[in-house]
Amino acid sequence: MTDEKKRTAAPDERLSYEQARAELASVVERLETGGTSLEESLALWERGERLAEICQRWLDGARDRIDAARRARESNTPA
Repeated sequence: MTDEKKRTAAPDERLSYEQARAELASVVERLETGGTSLEESLALWERGERLAEICQRWLDGARDRIDAARRARESNTPA
């Protein structure tokens, strides 16, 4: 993510993959532990869904970069 995008993005959009993954793990742990109200559990679930989406976007972006690098390497390799 560029510096400009980081400054204008919503707070969640500025999370690194590692930050989103760590928070997601914490949310899952809290849900698995139980002891929260239904409303809090629903809020945690929704937060977890959002964090999972952020992680997936990072992973998709990484896959796209790997694929692009492979294509570039293949196109520069003599036949």
